[in-house]
Amino acid sequence: MAVNVTGHRFLHNFRKYKFLLYQLVSRDIKTKYRKSVLGVFWSFLEPLLTMIVLTIIFSTLFKGFGVQNYPVYLLTGRLIYTFFSGGTTAAMQSIRGSAGILKTVYVPKYIYSLSAILSNFVTFLLSLVVLFLVMAATNAPFTMYIIFTSLPIIALLFFTIGVGLIVATINVFFRDLQHLYGVLMVLFMYLTPIFYPPSIVPASFRFIQDYNPIFAVIECCRSVFLYGEVYDPHLLIFALVSAAVAMIVGLLLFYKFQDKFILHV
Repeated sequence: MAVNVTGHRFLHNFRKYKFLLYQLVSRDIKTKYRKSVLGVFWSFLEPLLTMIVLTIIFSTLFKGFGVQNYPVYLLTGRLIYTFFSGGTTAAMQSIRGSAGILKTVYVPKYIYSLSAILSNFVTFLLSLVVLFLVMAATNAPFTMYIIFTSLPIIALLFFTIGVGLIVATINVFFRDLQHLYGVLMVLFMYLTPIFYPPSIVPASFRFIQDYNPIFAVIECCRSVFLYGEVYDPHLLIFALVSAAVAMIVGLLLFYKFQDKFILHV
């Protein structure tokens, strides 16, 4: 019952304040590139430069780990991880960063966290253009299965929103989280096969990637972008279920404590 009530309130407020949400997302994107000479072009250039540097390093030192089309392999994982890390980090800081507005104007508090995530999602979608260009440059297969990547990407978005609401709530009451979260994201990055193939992980540690929703999304997208094949449906189901669980937990936790936010920001 609590889940239904919370979900109904979320959808009602989303429809009522969707214009404000659009404005906040637009503001976040403009603020991010306001003092940048290249502006939004960095959304294309940054992942491309990062991919080139890392490809040179890993291809030279580790011979690309024997991975077919290492640039596409690396860029796919890197873009997905960067969105999840950047989106949840921005959401975590969103409530404290909007303290002045929270104390003067009523707006559903989750709007600030959601706008922070969606602005990162727009950047992620723009970055996919770079991935497609690299695919074309490296003769990666373009197949009809590309349209099916929308499903794991939707799972990624909702999983990020759920985790973002969780860390946003916790950060209001425990400020140390914002200092620890960066370290946790670095650890998470190295525990996820982004730079290296899953096959080099010892069998005793395979459970870490088997129960990693972000890795499931990465594997789904790599199947399509790298090999031109449809992904394992079990991976998609796991990603979607994880996203649903994260959203439910995030919404329930956020709505339970949101009335106390103003006392702690």
